[in-house]
Amino acid sequence: MRSTTKVFLAITCLALAALSCQAVTGSGGGDEDTSVVPTAEAPVQGDIILADDFSSSQWGTGTDADSSVEYANEALQMIVFTKNYFVWSTPNDQDYENIHMEVTATNNKTDPTTAFGIMCHQQATSDAFFYFAITPAGQYAITKAIAPVDNVAQDDVILTNDGKWESSDLVKENAPSYRIGADCGNETLTLYVDGQQVASVSDSSYTSGGVALFTWSGEDVASADISFDDFLMRELP
Repeated sequence: MRSTTKVFLAITCLALAALSCQAVTGSGGGDEDTSVVPTAEAPVQGDIILADDFSSSQWGTGTDADSSVEYANEALQMIVFTKNYFVWSTPNDQDYENIHMEVTATNNKTDPTTAFGIMCHQQATSDAFFYFAITPAGQYAITKAIAPVDNVAQDDVILTNDGKWESSDLVKENAPSYRIGADCGNETLTLYVDGQQVASVSDSSYTSGGVALFTWSGEDVASADISFDDFLMRELP
């Protein structure tokens, strides 16, 4: 369940608001078409748009009773102290389209139900975006977050595996770190882990927007602790 969200923007370095959200479910419409290709390697990408080894401050940071997003050991560390809490940080307020992103996520002995990964096509005026999530238990999902309607939170829509989280041998259980990759463009969303394609779907709901890294604590355990390093964004060919 993605019940509560905290946003850290690079331009303000402050938490903006806690937004109440509904459970992640497999229901919903849209233009999604799911397929899984578990053996393909990540393709060679185009020119570099943004590269960051987190040796200097660029991404949004902040700490409160629910979570901490701070630079530590030349990485961006996200610690969540609250059950079922979703926090993200952005490098800037720019919109991007047709991009490939990669980041190394280090598992700081976090709970197996913790989810973490990459967000793209974040809409500037709403809580709407795509996100690519994996867990130390070896599960993954590509999901669409939908903006509230008349101030009523909407269910997230899992676009992969008939609306369900799924396990993959390509997402190693309790690995020390994961190299997570994501394609966002040409109406296609593709997740890579350690250089291997895990899943790909089609959805044209959002075609451009902001990017972010996120961590999401477990539904029943508040012990999320993930560090991100070596972020890279390139143009899709």
